[in-house]
Amino acid sequence: MKTMKALINFLFEVGMLKKTPRTGYQFLGSGQESVAEHSFLTTVLGYMLSRHESEADPLKTVLMCLFHDLHEARTGDQNYVNKRYVRVDEDKAMKDLAQGLPFGDELISLTREFNRGESLEAGISKDADQLALIVELKEQQDLGNKYAAEWIHYALKRLRTENAKKMSQEILDTDCTEWWFEKKTDWWVNGPANNHDPEE
Repeated sequence: MKTMKALINFLFEVGMLKKTPRTGYQFLGSGQESVAEHSFLTTVLGYMLSRHESEADPLKTVLMCLFHDLHEARTGDQNYVNKRYVRVDEDKAMKDLAQGLPFGDELISLTREFNRGESLEAGISKDADQLALIVELKEQQDLGNKYAAEWIHYALKRLRTENAKKMSQEILDTDCTEWWFEKKTDWWVNGPANNHDPEE
């Protein structure tokens, strides 16, 4: 019962990430995102990148991406301006939140490995973290934020793996609406050719 209580408390703590804003957007001047949203996109990117690295462990990479900002449920998100003045004890936050969890040691180990950045999976995860930021910045750039390009410039410099660098270039070459807004069709004028189900 004690372990089950710890697990349920952990779920509520994880839920706090949905309510924890990524604070850099207040300096960018547009956009918004929760830590949970960022972690989800980072995890998807980590999975994609790990599939291109034959030596990488995709599961480990995905878990590292999923939990890399878990401590922010307790510490909040500290952007690059905040980090000049505020020191966050991420390790203590992780130890406290992992206490009583049957997988607590794994959470601590994964986040420490991510922060060290020495393993292949950690490098991929850090790239996924930056690519998630680049995706969001590209969208803000496409929507007219003139400062987003400068932020992208620095995020690109943090990338490590060749696959991440290639992916970043494709992100920058792609309009954020391209996946749904097929501009070379007459759909937007005429709509569907036939609104009726042929089976009816």
